[in-house]
Amino acid sequence: MPDARDLVRWRRDLHRIPECDFDVAETLAYVRHELEALGGACELWEPSRSALCALFRRGGGTGATCVRAELDALPVTERTGLPWASRHEGRMHACGHDAHMAIVLGLAADLAAGRVAGGRDVLLVFEPAEETTGGAREVVASGALARARCDRAVAVHLWPGLPLGAVATRAGALLASSCEVDVDARGRAAHIGRASEGADALACACDLRAEASSRVAGLRDPEGRPPLLGFGRMEAGQVRNQVAASARLEGSLRAFDERTRDEARRTLREVGEECAARHGCEVEVAFSEGYPPLLCDAGLVRAAREALPELLELGEPLQITDDFSWYCSEVPGIFLLLGCGEDAAPLHSDAFDFDESLLVRGLGAVERLVALL
Repeated sequence: MPDARDLVRWRRDLHRIPECDFDVAETLAYVRHELEALGGACELWEPSRSALCALFRRGGGTGATCVRAELDALPVTERTGLPWASRHEGRMHACGHDAHMAIVLGLAADLAAGRVAGGRDVLLVFEPAEETTGGAREVVASGALARARCDRAVAVHLWPGLPLGAVATRAGALLASSCEVDVDARGRAAHIGRASEGADALACACDLRAEASSRVAGLRDPEGRPPLLGFGRMEAGQVRNQVAASARLEGSLRAFDERTRDEARRTLREVGEECAARHGCEVEVAFSEGYPPLLCDAGLVRAAREALPELLELGEPLQITDDFSWYCSEVPGIFLLLGCGEDAAPLHSDAFDFDESLLVRGLGAVERLVALL
C-alpha cells in the first residue's frame, strides 16, 4: 500500500484545485501526471469528454473489474479555513471526490507495484460531471467498459452519518433514480378586482403541486416503497394585484425502480391536464432524463461480505443519487459507503471535511474487494 502520506498529498493537492462539470482540465492533468509517473504500468486513454481510463492488464484474460472515481467538484464557496482549502473561488470538493480520486490513485500505485492480489485486469475510470449531467453515461456509451472487457464495477463514496471507518452497502436498490421536473402553467392576466376575466396560472400551479404530491405519494414500487416528489422553486406573476399569466414549478422526482418512476411521470402529466382544465390554463410538464436507480448486484454483495467481514448492510435504500448507476446498468456493480462519523458535516456543505485516516481505510477495502472479485 502507498505511504499514507502519499494518499494525503494526493487528496490535498486535488482539494486545492476543484473544478466543476466537464471543465476539469487542471484536475485531469494532475491525475494523468500521477498515472504516467507509474512508468507505463497501465494503458491510458480518454474515452469521452474530460474523462480518463487507466487499464492494468494482469494477464487474467477472464474479464476486468472497473473502479470509478469522480473528477468534478461543486459550485460551493469553502468555509473550512484549512491550509489546503480551495484556491478556486466559488468551487469546492464538498462531496469527497478528492478522497475518491486519492483512493483510486493509491490503487493504481499498488497495481503497478504488484501489491494487489488476484489476477483479473483492472480498469480505473476518472469521470467528470457526476454532480451535474452525469459524465458516467458518456463513459459507458463510449464503449470503454467493453474495450477493457469489464464484467463488474466498484465505487466507494464517503458517507457522513455512518460510524467512522465503517463500510456499508445493500443488495438491490441502494440509491434512487432521479429526474428534474419542470411544470409551466400559462393562463391570462387580469386585475385581481376582476379576476374572473383572467385565468390564474399561479392558482393552477399551486393546485397541481398539492394534487400531484398527494397522488404520487400514494404509488408503491414492488417492495412497497413510495416514490418521492418535491418542488424546491416556484416563480409566478408580475405584480401583487394581478392574476398571474404564468407560473413555473421546478422540482425533483425519485424512485427505486424505473417502472414506478414512469408511473409517477404519467400521474404528474394526468394531474397537469386535470388542473389545466379546471383553471382554464395550459400546462406543460417536462422531465429531464436523469439517472437510473443504483442497484447493487446480490452476488457482488455476497463476495464483498467475504472480502470485508465487517461490512454493514443497510436496511433501506437512500433517496439520493449517483451516476455510478449507469455503470450498474451496463455490468453488475457494487457501491460502498465509507463512514465519516455520525457528527461529520453533511455532504455538499461548505464546511465538509473528513478524517484523512479514511483514505487508508477506503483503499484497503477497495483492494480487498478487487482481489476477491
